Amino acid sequence: MDATALDQALAELRPTLLRVARLQLRNDAWAEDVVSETLIAALEGRERFSGQSQLKTWVVGILKHKIIDQFRRGGREVSVDEFSDETRDEVVDALFRADGHRVAPALDWGDPEATLSQQQFFQVLQACVDRLPATLGRVFMMREWLELDIAQICKELSIPATNCSVMMFRARMRLRECLEVNWLEPQASR
Repeated sequence: MDATALDQALAELRPTLLRVARLQLRNDAWAEDVVSETLIAALEGRERFSGQSQLKTWVVGILKHKIIDQFRRGGREVSVDEFSDETRDEVVDALFRADGHRVAPALDWGDPEATLSQQQFFQVLQACVDRLPATLGRVFMMREWLELDIAQICKELSIPATNCSVMMFRARMRLRECLEVNWLEPQASR
């Protein structure tokens, strides 16, 4: 890829990178910094991009490391507002009976391979992740996207492991509900 094409491709990726960084860091200045560091690293390391993966995959990999570096630098602020959001918890609790079973049966998710291959699915998934409460979204992304283990997440956010596990459960349940409403139901009506 020539320098002009790379510059243009990176410019097009910047909004996506910034959205992910803001979701994780919850600080616009830090998000701008890690995205800038990511783009500089991509430009300086363009000879290391072999083209075996998509450019986006390579740049997002760099971003993941820059976000983790920012976590390690410390000095970050963590909002605890989402921990006490009882009304949102009641929505998730309303999905289950007292015996722990779902009130309504889960919708058929169909063929997972076919679903994953559809770009629209990822757009809906990203919209669902963006709708998660800030702390749940952050914990989910740290675990599933940054691939941090529970102990690392607990250390970074100064939360107990049981709280982290509950938050992961709630995030997954909200994502499931969002995907059922915004992806599976429209697919079923086609």
